[in-house]
Parts: sequence; structure tokens; C-alpha cells
Amino acid sequence: MSFEPTTVGLDVHARTTTACAICGPTGEIITTRLTSDHTQILGWITGLTTPVRVTYEAGPTGFALARTLTGAGIDCVVAAPSKLQRPSGDRIKTDARDALHLARLLRLGEITPVRVPTPTREAARDLSRAREDARADLMRARHRLSKLLLRQGLLWEGKNTWTWAHHDWISRQRFTEPALQAAFEAAHEQVLLTQARRDRLDTAIITAATEPEWAAMVARLRCLRGISTLTAFGLAVEIGDWERFTGATIASYVGLVPSEHSSGSSRRLGPITKTGNTHVRRLLVEAAWHHRRPYRRPTRDMRARWEQAPVQVRARAHAGNHRLHQRWRRLDERGKKPVVAAVAIARELAGWCWSLATARE
Repeated sequence: MSFEPTTVGLDVHARTTTACAICGPTGEIITTRLTSDHTQILGWITGLTTPVRVTYEAGPTGFALARTLTGAGIDCVVAAPSKLQRPSGDRIKTDARDALHLARLLRLGEITPVRVPTPTREAARDLSRAREDARADLMRARHRLSKLLLRQGLLWEGKNTWTWAHHDWISRQRFTEPALQAAFEAAHEQVLLTQARRDRLDTAIITAATEPEWAAMVARLRCLRGISTLTAFGLAVEIGDWERFTGATIASYVGLVPSEHSSGSSRRLGPITKTGNTHVRRLLVEAAWHHRRPYRRPTRDMRARWEQAPVQVRARAHAGNHRLHQRWRRLDERGKKPVVAAVAIARELAGWCWSLATARE
């Protein structure tokens, strides 16, 4: 006789948790409302008929609950929200219905799990994302300041912006209107503070990248053009276990594959899906632009990076750098827009990163 485990769906919020259990032997449905306290949730689950399997959606509450349940010996699966199947005719959404829906999907084996990172890996990922936030904040702060000056007819005539000379030129600006002077000083101060925050995070990432858990992977990824320590660290902490992908599926994970709508004999491809890890996708697209320049031999900086990687990885990276530039050149000859070509190169670059990360020494 087959014995179904008790499946539990949790609809987790910041202050409350709605739990729904489908008892294995009888199929009885039990629904209750709990607080967000992990001890209370664990106590309610341990009172159910064993064995018990639990699931909840990945979200802003993180993975602390999953670690608590797993540490207590309970099989807990964190579900990928974008992969949950929902009936198209279901127009009523409540916490109890969501919890019951999760319990039923878990019972049917239709839950697509996400990988629960270790606390160390999650901390490193938070550091990388904090740097990403600082970069975006700095871009917005610079944009606000430059447009404030432009509205006053002040335009930097130098070759490069946001250099020391540019900052010196900005600091010399003065306005007769007190209100305008106060707005200018606030905008300039915001740029300087945000840039200092970004620089501190850069230093922290460079230090973290030398730790044994990340040093080997960062050294491998840095063998490709366009991937510095910051980018390599971001890719390493976001992807985590590269072995769970293949050269074809890694691009799908970061949303760089074309969308498709096919029916019958027609096959229609659309823009990229833009699903999955947004941070990794941005890093890859940014790195892809570096492969537009010709590549004949590694630079001095690149050779210094190669010294820290295995021989097989160096040879593979050299072939990848040649291949990616040749792809850029062919796309340019076909008249593709540079932004479209950059995404195509980023898709192939994801495969090369996977190749270096999983290469055997």
C-alpha cells in the first residue's frame, strides 16, 4: 500500500502565516492562522501526522524559515513563484486559498524548488546586491545634478565626465539665488556620499573575493574579457552551484533566451524572456560590450589574471575571447543593432562562464 505524506502549504507574510495541511492517510484539510514566529510554526507542523512535507513561496521573508524547518528534520521546499501553475478561471485570491493551492501542488509533485543558500552565501549575495543598489543610486544622483546644472546653462566641456577635474569644476559653481544654491549643494553632496558608499562596497567585495570559498571561482571567471573582480564575484555568489546547469540552460536561467509563441505549423520568436536572475543578466550584458573591441592577444592585465587560474581554464578563456569577438563582428556585418548584438553576445558569454566554472583541472 502507498502512504501519502502530509503536505503543508504556508502563505508567509511579515507578521502572519496562513498554514494549510492535507493529511496523508485521510485527505483531511486543516487550515490555521499563525504568527510569523518560527517556533510557533514549527510546533504546529510537528503536531501533524508524519511524515510531513512543507512548502512556501520564495519572497521577501527570505530563507530563515526553511533553514529552521530543515534543521528540525522536516522536508521543506521553497517554491519558485514564477513556476507555480494557477487555474485561469480562479478569480478569488485569499491567504487560505494560496496555502491550500501550495499544499495540493506539493502533493502532486508540481512544485519547482529554488535552491536555499547557506547563510554565508546569502550574506555575500547581499553584499553584491548592495553594491548594485549603490551603483544605481549613484547614476540617478549624477543625473539629477547634471540636469540641474544644465537648466542653468552650465555644461562641462571636458572630454570625460565625473573625473577629478569634473568634480573640481562642479564644486566651483555658485548661484545668486539662495534656494538654487541650497538645491545644488544638496545634489552635489548626494553624489559625493553615494560615490563614497559605492567605493566602500567595492573594497569590501574585493576583500571578500579573496576568501577561499570564492577565490577559485572568481579567478576562473576573470579570465574572460569584461569580467573584473566585481563582476566575477557577483556571478559567483548569484549562480552558486554551476553544476546544476548546462551550457544551454544557463542562458535560460538568466532570461537571455528568446520568448516563443508557436502553434501548429507557425513558430514565432519574440524578445528575450527577461525571467530569472536580473542581476546576473545585467552583469553579463555589461560585460558583453567589452568583446566588441578586437582581440588578438591578452593584455598585460589579462595575463596577470590568467596566472591565478588553471592552465585548462586559460586556454578555454582565450578561445572564448576570440569566439565572442568574432560573433560581434558577424553581427555587425549583418547590420544588427549594437544593443541587440550585446544581448546575443551576453547569451553566449553565459555559456562560456559556465564552461570555465565547471572545467576540470
